[in-house]
Amino acid sequence: MMKLKLSYLLLMAALPAAAYADDQALSPWYVGIGAGQTNYGPNCEASKMATCGKDDPFAWEFFSGYSFNEYLAVEIGYRNLGHADWVDYANNHNDISVKGGTLGVVGTWPLKYNWSLNAELGGYVFNNSNRVNHGAAEYNHQSVAPYYGVGVGYDVNENVRISAKYRRYEDIDETRFANLDMDANYWGLTVSYRFGDAPKAAPVNETVAVVPVVVAPVDSDNDGVVDSQDQCANTPATHKVDANGCSIYVDKLEKLTIAAQFDNNSSVVKADSYGEIEKAANFLNKYPQADIEIAGHASLPGKASYNLWLSQKRADAVAKILVDKYGIAASRVTAKGYGENQPIMQGDSAEANAANRRIEGNMSFKEKQPLLK
Repeated sequence: MMKLKLSYLLLMAALPAAAYADDQALSPWYVGIGAGQTNYGPNCEASKMATCGKDDPFAWEFFSGYSFNEYLAVEIGYRNLGHADWVDYANNHNDISVKGGTLGVVGTWPLKYNWSLNAELGGYVFNNSNRVNHGAAEYNHQSVAPYYGVGVGYDVNENVRISAKYRRYEDIDETRFANLDMDANYWGLTVSYRFGDAPKAAPVNETVAVVPVVVAPVDSDNDGVVDSQDQCANTPATHKVDANGCSIYVDKLEKLTIAAQFDNNSSVVKADSYGEIEKAANFLNKYPQADIEIAGHASLPGKASYNLWLSQKRADAVAKILVDKYGIAASRVTAKGYGENQPIMQGDSAEANAANRRIEGNMSFKEKQPLLK
């Protein structure tokens, strides 16, 4: 048995050197320790002619293994299964301990979240030692017993695994003195360490062709300019855009001219002229930044000074209606009389005089509008 222990320790000492032969990947080699509790059976409790003593069920082990792949490994180890203590029917005190080496195979089935199931099967080269009557005599029995077990493992990281184990040992008998047919049930925990590091990605060398991944350019707002160059996201689909993806705006000139006629020598606005004035009010409301100039005019008959005064009164009358009736701000309305200096029809005929007795309103506004497709 001493030779068995020494051989195993020498093997354990050699493992790290083998494990780190290639430090760029996980080694197939691993080592571990474990501890738990053994229940021998049948023991003294099965015999009505025996008296139970104080058992020491503490068991421990150390082991090493070699993984062929993630599913199959072979293990060699040393296990001490603890003591069983009783007084038999002949009043002899028996103190049996079982220890020895193991060799077996371990199957592992990986599960999610670093969990796994395992099962093992092997042989136990054991020494069953019975110290009779507190050492007055000692009997040893060496043999090989089969064992099998199941367990649940959890990988703490790539190198460390913790496992909960159950094992059953058959026929670890003591036949020299107590003639006891013994089996054992074991429950415990093991911690194993696998040498090496996780596999690293192989470096790309000059002989490996690297195929570039071509990513199609994205145009999220479908304006014809890709997102990487688009400085104006989400432009309306109906707008024309420039090279930066921004809407193109143009100045659109909005203008309106109104006209109203007056009776001879009168500045009273006639009822049929209110439609023209309302058009002016609507335009000014639509374009709040636009202003209006109301130009008053007179026909040729009469003194020029009087005609200038009359044309101003006509312009003021229309301006007052815009302000008082339609609520246009006075600051936006300018009224100016031009007298008889700007006739639209030459001469002093009745037709020319009727045409020249008038006001004209001129409004214009430049508005930026998007250029549509």
